[in-house]
Parts: sequence; C-alpha cells; structure tokens
Amino acid sequence: MTEPATVNDTIWQAVAEERTTLVALLRELPESAWDTASLCEGWRIRDVVAHLVLATRVTIMSLMGNLIRARGNTDRLVHDTAVRHADRTPTAELLAQLRATIDSRAVPIGTTPIDRLMDLLVHGQDIAVPLDIERVMPTAAAQLSLERVWTMGAPFHARTRLAGYTLTCTDTNWTVGAGTTISGTAAELLMIVTGRTAPPG
Repeated sequence: MTEPATVNDTIWQAVAEERTTLVALLRELPESAWDTASLCEGWRIRDVVAHLVLATRVTIMSLMGNLIRARGNTDRLVHDTAVRHADRTPTAELLAQLRATIDSRAVPIGTTPIDRLMDLLVHGQDIAVPLDIERVMPTAAAQLSLERVWTMGAPFHARTRLAGYTLTCTDTNWTVGAGTTISGTAAELLMIVTGRTAPPG
C-alpha cells in the first residue's frame, strides 16, 4: 500500500534537513579530512558523500551497466561506483553536488523514501564519528529508520544477525525481538542494526 502523501512529505522534509546539515558539516572540513576512513569499512568520507550523491541519480540503464561491471555483486556495485565518482570529482564539486540534492525526491528502484532518510542518518554518523564530531540524530527519524532496517532483510539482515536479542528503545516505546535485552536510544539501536556498532557482549 502506498503511504499517504502527508507521511511522505514529512519524510522528505526530514531528508532535506539531514542533507542541509550534512552539507554544513562538510563545508567546514579541511581537504585532508575528506580522505579519512569512515565507519564503513573500505570507504573514505569522500566515497560516502559520492554514494549519497549517486543515490539521487540512479537510472535503470546505469543500474544495469554498473551491475554487469560489478559481476552481479550489489555490494561491490555500490562501493565501486561511489569510489569511482569520488576519485574523479574534486572535493568542492562533490560538496556542490551534495548541496544540489537537498530537495531531490528521487527514489532508486526497489527503495523507499524512508531508505533515503535511513541512508543519510547512518552515513552522517559514518562521516562524523571518525572525525570526533557530534551529529545528533532526530529521534522520530531514527525510529522510522530503525523499524525499516529491522523489517527489510538485505543488506543488513538485522533480524538474522540479532536473533536472540530483544531491542528496546529508551527514548520511544519501540521494542522488538526475544532474548537478551539491548537497550539504547533509537539512534544507538540504528547504529547496531546497521552493523556500525556491535551489540553488547
């Protein structure tokens, strides 16, 4: 069932806000910081930014071509296309391209507006944490993303990886799973279900 327009409008407003604040954060970085390793293994900060830009440009033709180039491996496709774009794009231009996406409502095939929000929330931390920059995740947006990741399967397979745990948000009433309890804010649990933070123990 299609989500009501008002719900999608709220999600897209949150997406635009995340892009806006991320651009502001990146604008203050020295050139050298763009080559810092992100929380995403094998990704520099500039690669993460390139990925966020390319997520607004996916077409069926580009998807098929890059999938063939990656020999059918979607993880390799996402990584390699981002790295290629980052390598051939000067930092200032990459930042300008991200700024140009602020109001974009493009949704790649097989994804949803919530996926765009989740991507920005998590990748924002991928960028900020290694640089020791505090980047606050809005609670409502974090919970929407948390619920999406828990139910979506690939690429995170959260329910499989975290079988045997109960996840409980301390700042909302969201809880899921069965077993050893992991408590945290929606933002903290989002980082766990997307594999950025290991569960306790």
